[in-house]
Amino acid sequence: MESFSELIKQRRSMRKFTAEELTQEQVVTLMKAALMAPSSKRSNPWQFVVVDDKDTLKKLSLCKEQASQFIADAALAVVVMADPLASDVWIEDASIASIYLQLQAEDMGLGSCWVQVRERVAANGMSSDEYVHDVLGIPLQFQVLSIVAIGHKGMERKPFNEEHLQWEKIHLNKYNGGDSEQ
Repeated sequence: MESFSELIKQRRSMRKFTAEELTQEQVVTLMKAALMAPSSKRSNPWQFVVVDDKDTLKKLSLCKEQASQFIADAALAVVVMADPLASDVWIEDASIASIYLQLQAEDMGLGSCWVQVRERVAANGMSSDEYVHDVLGIPLQFQVLSIVAIGHKGMERKPFNEEHLQWEKIHLNKYNGGDSEQ
């Protein structure tokens, strides 16, 4: 098992996948990670729709005007949504679950990419959230945050280069990014 530091260096957004399907065991492992994600007051406001049907993946790939077409080629798409009435921090809770999915995928040697749905628009002018609701028959009380596309990596990506870390964005004890003396 590699260290967490190595895992986060290796995890890069993957928008190209092979045609190889995922096993049921792989899908269960991914979903266990999502279900273990922490949430505020352990409210667990998130819900997930796991999609492996090719026709549905193709429909989901049209959920945004751009930057979502690769969903059609993924082995799996996990739609991450939550109930805003269950938690006032549903966005944060669903975001953490989305990231847990992506880190688990990387740990398994799979590629993944987050597709932002909340506050986005589909090519037909409909909100991306409404579009995904229609495609999947999601009840109205849920808000869709993201779709995490997952599959076997269709290309190699170099690990994150630590030389590109933006250390200037780290501040000690107080924000000191300005020129003024404080």
